[in-house]
Amino acid sequence: MTAAPTPIVSRNPADPADVVAEVAAAGAPAAAAAVERARAAQAGWLAGGAAARSAALSAVAGALEAATEELADLAVREVGKPLAEARAEMARTVAIWRYYAQAPYEASGAVHEPAAGPGLLLTRRRPHGVAGLITPWNFPFAIPSWKAAPALAAGNTVVLKPAPEATACALRLAGIVREAVPEGVFTVVAGGAAEGGAVVDSADVVSFTGSTGVGTAVVRAATARGVPVQAEMGGLNAAIVLPDADIGRAAAHIAAAIAGYAGQKCTATSRVIAVGAALDPLREALADALRAVPVGDPADPATVCGPLVSAPARDRLAPARESLSVVAAGAAPDGPGWYAPPVLVEKVPAGHALLREEVFGPLAALLPADDLPHAVRLANEVPYGLVTSVHTADLGAALHGLDHLDTGMIRVNAPSTGVDFHLPFGGAKASAHGPREQGRAALEFYTSSRTYTLMP
Repeated sequence: MTAAPTPIVSRNPADPADVVAEVAAAGAPAAAAAVERARAAQAGWLAGGAAARSAALSAVAGALEAATEELADLAVREVGKPLAEARAEMARTVAIWRYYAQAPYEASGAVHEPAAGPGLLLTRRRPHGVAGLITPWNFPFAIPSWKAAPALAAGNTVVLKPAPEATACALRLAGIVREAVPEGVFTVVAGGAAEGGAVVDSADVVSFTGSTGVGTAVVRAATARGVPVQAEMGGLNAAIVLPDADIGRAAAHIAAAIAGYAGQKCTATSRVIAVGAALDPLREALADALRAVPVGDPADPATVCGPLVSAPARDRLAPARESLSVVAAGAAPDGPGWYAPPVLVEKVPAGHALLREEVFGPLAALLPADDLPHAVRLANEVPYGLVTSVHTADLGAALHGLDHLDTGMIRVNAPSTGVDFHLPFGGAKASAHGPREQGRAALEFYTSSRTYTLMP
């Protein structure tokens, strides 16, 4: 007899005694069956036409907007997202669905003249079928949306396997989407690795966001089947600060990128590289800025740094900063939540885990650099390449960074965190595999290009 799947339990990171959701995991067979149901529904969803798909996505956007406060509160409770960030995530989520609601009306190909003689040459993009989406807990509404909305707009159906920690958010999102689309077009499969593996093993196109280890396995499995796959994975992001930068402004941006949402973003800053004479003033300004970061109850609108998502996530930070020189440490509240203070360290030895592995917490290392080329080398010498921020008043220095940094995204005089949903998002090296997400890049990923030759 097959054992029943382990129940999925998600808890409030600010009050672990508060169980937000407890549901039965679907099990791998049920996950595979969900993909088959989605495949059966896909032809009808596509045949319904551009107007129907556009109207459905617009309806989702409207329903999400109407439920913004409820959904933001749910994100606060289930994943510990500070309320201000949760509200911003919901605004972005609504905008994503509205943006892709226009996509069904866009041209899906082009007409070309043949090289010689009569006839027509056509290119056309067509959906793959079922999009299998594996998503993390840290953006429980925005990330599933920026994967699902373009997939649906292009005529695919969707099976979403969310992180267990964000189960309640995913089920609530599914309830809203299913009100606007036909049966089988959007399905959530609750569970863990077994369910995710079943989705990857049966979907026609796969999109993953999460850790590098799991993402590498997802890429391997999808590639072995010959299906398109994209994976957005870890980051070990640097902020480069030059002496001519506005040090106070740079420190404020960097502190927010270190400690915002307790550093639980793939775009968070975990290495701060101070060039030359910027080191001393930046150390002082950044220490002051980190100490001033409001840490506490994520339901408080003033909170910037809430709890870590779990006890293991919190406990993993302590060994990372052992034997290091602490420049500044904020205050963490007493109580039942999984809190950790924002910390800045320096004099980190080469090869230390803090300089090799993703942190995913409010902890960063301050590193000195002799000049800009040295800073760029330091920024590039990690396995990851997601995003780098560069702080300077010199356009030439900014352009040097743009030309030489090994990251998929570069932000000048801005925090490393922050996403523009209408532009391509993605990294280099171990941070990403496959085509970019978001913007028009997403529509291209969820479709395949076909070339037709029509002769009289």
